[in-house]
Amino acid sequence: MTESVVTRFAPSPTGFLHIGGGRTALFNWLYARKRGGKMLLRIEDTDRERSTEPAIAAILDGLKWLGIEWDGDVVYQFTRAARHREVAEQLLASGKAYRCYATPEELTAMREEARAEGRTRLYNGLWRDREPAEALAGMKPTIRLKAPQTGETVIEDQVQGRVVWQNENLDDLVLLRGDGNPTYMLAVVVDDHDMGITHVIRGDDHLINAARQKQIYDALEWDLPNMSHIPLIHGPDGSKLSKRHGALGVDAYRAMGYLPAALRNYLVRLGWSHGDQEIFSTQEMIDAFDLPQIGRSAARFDFAKLENLNGHYIRHSDDQFLVSQFENVLDYVPDGADLKAKLNDTTRAQLLRAMPSLKERAKTLIELIAGSYFIFADRPLEIEPKALALLTPETRELIGKLRAALEAVTDWRSETAETAMRNFADANNLKLGAVAQPLRVALTGRTTSPGIFDVLAVLGRQECLARLADQASA
Repeated sequence: MTESVVTRFAPSPTGFLHIGGGRTALFNWLYARKRGGKMLLRIEDTDRERSTEPAIAAILDGLKWLGIEWDGDVVYQFTRAARHREVAEQLLASGKAYRCYATPEELTAMREEARAEGRTRLYNGLWRDREPAEALAGMKPTIRLKAPQTGETVIEDQVQGRVVWQNENLDDLVLLRGDGNPTYMLAVVVDDHDMGITHVIRGDDHLINAARQKQIYDALEWDLPNMSHIPLIHGPDGSKLSKRHGALGVDAYRAMGYLPAALRNYLVRLGWSHGDQEIFSTQEMIDAFDLPQIGRSAARFDFAKLENLNGHYIRHSDDQFLVSQFENVLDYVPDGADLKAKLNDTTRAQLLRAMPSLKERAKTLIELIAGSYFIFADRPLEIEPKALALLTPETRELIGKLRAALEAVTDWRSETAETAMRNFADANNLKLGAVAQPLRVALTGRTTSPGIFDVLAVLGRQECLARLADQASA
């Protein structure tokens, strides 16, 4: 019988769910789902000073928005401190760990000496074989792992391949601090073991941690989970991802108007490939995803690519779904509350009717909001400067005549309004464009909008005639 796969996503709640964390969670989720396994969520909140409730809430909210569901209850690492201490004491009792009474001054001197000599092992084993009786009175000891000093520590990594460290270069790492609090290294090993984690999939900034953690696994005679360390995400220029590149929280992408499905699709292709395929449904991702297809070099974040992909998802989304997404994003954008106040049965119906032409022009929900401005605009319209320049006395006179022609249309539809406009243009020996642009400015306050016949149909007869009257010459 094959072992059931259990992965985990284990963020530290010291800030938002950043984009790299979102991708790590997605990879863990996809790997588990493909194999009928589970993905567990552990909040690594051992850093009490930096871990905050708002950060925890932002992580949970970000995962839910991305559509990444974890199995079972959230595990909070700090609540398991007693179990971590118990394991440290167990290692002490078996002679696999020891109490270290080195003073802060002694540790500083050791580090400086090691660095001066170019050694990576910073602790010199001062208390490895000494008796506690030799310690300074009142000194609270740390508990250190008695790590092997010869030979190699080896990780067979599914992404990085075989990775080898010489044990002579690795420290006797601290398991319990002087105040009795467990270190991150110990807590991670104990939690992964107790939670039955079979596969650890995380960023390659944790690769050195894997060597240290394997030494703890070996000392406890526990099985090491299968390891995969994913290259980090870099900016388009190949440098470490910064805020200007897109190192933002998942919540920022929501506020910028990206659809969860589009961001998921973009993230899965950052560092993982499946032939030339770019567009994946969630099921296709689950079916295709595997660890050996993750590249060893850093993926590059590309906003233009994300925007184009998002545009594809918007164009191919159901109109009613886009209306609901439009509403949801209003909570996260400036002036969103004003627009939300204007949403009612009438404006929702207008938005739904306008959606087929709105979504053809928008790459984000923010662009969709901007394009729909004409539906929610108050009268008299605020006219953009560029559009205002077109409203000459002659144009305003033309708008007045056009209004009179449209007033005669009683069965108001885009087709009937278009016929009336064309007849007006012919009668006045004008090209349709010479009529359409003044009409657009008077109805939307802008020089660009969805198709003018769509605008006429969406706004309805009464509103169109009123807006035209506002801009027509007296």
